[in-house]
Amino acid sequence: MPQDSRKRAARRLAIARGHVESIIRMLDNPEVYCVDVLRQIKAVQGALAGAGEVVLRGHLEAHVATAHERGDATEIIEELMEALKYT
Repeated sequence: MPQDSRKRAARRLAIARGHVESIIRMLDNPEVYCVDVLRQIKAVQGALAGAGEVVLRGHLEAHVATAHERGDATEIIEELMEALKYT
């Protein structure tokens, strides 16, 4: 994966970590409104989705775009399909 993609993904994951830590602190406070916790959870999901998009784009650019030339397109496609499988 390109270095720029790694840095951007790491930044988004650091944001997600900050939100998770905030949620944990919120849950320790009995006065926190449930909807505020849900909003923070949604923020974590967004940050994780953003990181996933950055990693996916980096993979596509670094590996998938050149798979045919290397002769491993089928393997790369199967690997990616498995990684993106919805469970």
